[in-house]
Amino acid sequence: MEALLAGLSQHGLSILFAAVFLEAVGIPVPAALALIFAGAASARGAMPVGLALLCALSAMMLGDTLLFLIGRYTGWWLLGLLCRLSLNPDSCVLRSADTFYRRGRKILIFAKFVPGINTMAPPLAGSMNMRISQFLRLDLAGATLYVGTYFAVGFVFSGAIEAITAGFRAFGRVVDVLLIAAVVGYVGFQVWTWRKARGLRPVPSVLPSQVASSEGAVIYDVRSHGYYDRKATRIRGSVRLEPNGLSRFDESAVSPKQVFLYCTCIRDATSVRVAHALLEKGVSCAVIQGGLRAWKKAGLPVEPVPSEELVVLPGFD
Repeated sequence: MEALLAGLSQHGLSILFAAVFLEAVGIPVPAALALIFAGAASARGAMPVGLALLCALSAMMLGDTLLFLIGRYTGWWLLGLLCRLSLNPDSCVLRSADTFYRRGRKILIFAKFVPGINTMAPPLAGSMNMRISQFLRLDLAGATLYVGTYFAVGFVFSGAIEAITAGFRAFGRVVDVLLIAAVVGYVGFQVWTWRKARGLRPVPSVLPSQVASSEGAVIYDVRSHGYYDRKATRIRGSVRLEPNGLSRFDESAVSPKQVFLYCTCIRDATSVRVAHALLEKGVSCAVIQGGLRAWKKAGLPVEPVPSEELVVLPGFD
């Protein structure tokens, strides 16, 4: 315990800042544990109380503000990405937005104590155009409650931290084994995924300029998100194809035309997934490299998404 407190006295503020900031941006780092130890170190004089609290609050506010700005400037991208893990991605987006609109102010104050929600609340506030001044006030209240609670626990019960630390050391040996097993399992899963992907039929890809010069082709917008923003645009002349409803796709409607797909995902992930499904149905298709961003960068024409196809989510503006 004394060695731990000595380490905290030398590098404690840096460690505390890093732990709280990483948890705030969604990386699974136990910031609560770092706050408890910081409180214990402060109680024993190894760390200044005021500086420790200021350091932790600054780290949490910085991380939350960063996620807020990501939500503000990417729209529903982050929420759409996370909701891809659910059984019904569209329902997930709509339900999350509606819940936050009705309870967002309370959620921002207490979200820090709920894993998962603590990371989602700031970008949701940004996506829904909450005023930054209002967000900062509510987030500061939530951060103060969270930091103060765990710091106070460590400060008040500093005498018991040594016994807890001894227990953690014993428990740590078990955790090491579990972590090794988890790493082996993850590597095995990645190898299985890679081998499975190699067995799939390769998906052709084309440059935006090649698609623009094609005549009679059908361009499908297969974004798993992007139709929730009032200012959403798409490639001119393209048609919406819901990537999670391909079972209803009628391949005879496009045969024998060439089909091009685009999205806004990293490595055109959604387009590639949809392309594999269409190729299995016998549809001749290719992925537009770089998706909508590459199309816009090439200066090719876009158009607003028709209002009847927009799903207008609630906002604070």
